[in-house]
Order: sequence, then C-alpha cells, then structure tokens
Amino acid sequence: MLREIDRRVRYLRRRLEDVRVVEYSSEQEGKVFFGACWRSKTRPAISKNSEVVGYDEIFDHNDYISIDSPMAHAFLRTEVGDEAVLQAPNGEMLWWMNEILHCK
Repeated sequence: MLREIDRRVRYLRRRLEDVRVVEYSSEQEGKVFFGACWRSKTRPAISKNSEVVGYDEIFDHNDYISIDSPMAHAFLRTEVGDEAVLQAPNGEMLWWMNEILHCK
C-alpha cells in the first residue's frame, strides 16, 4: 500500500509541471467547454449528467469525463437543444443537450 501511495505522489509531482489554470471566457457562456457540467439524453431514454475535467480527475467519479474522451469531443461547444453524435463501439449514438448546469 505504501508503494502505491509513493508511486502516486511521484506521478502527481511530475504532473504538476504540466498543470495550468483554464481561465473563464465569455465565449464559453451557455456552451460546453472544459469544466462544464451538463445533462444530456439519448434514446431509449438514457439520461446522463457529465462534467468535463482533466484526465487526472476522472478516477472514482462516475459523472466526470476526460476532456480527451470521445463524449467530451462530441459535446464541446454545443448549446442547449443541440445534438451530438457519439461514435460508440456498437455504432453511432445521437445525444441531445438538455441543460447546462452549474458545477458543484
């Protein structure tokens, strides 16, 4: 267990060199960008709440998705009412942007 903690600390120290603050821009208002939270739906009635975060933040969070994920790429810059096509392993999935939420 201590070995895992030590490994994680070393990894995070290396990552700190690449970390940068993402500044808010008025261009992001009402659209999905890094740090955005939203609710979307697909058929048959699958609803999903999501928040776009960095790769290191997704672990142990079901509603966080990496900025590098196909779902994040499909939803970037969408607004409420827009459609997003997600390339899934079993084919395309069409999602609708229902609501952009305030993140916790």
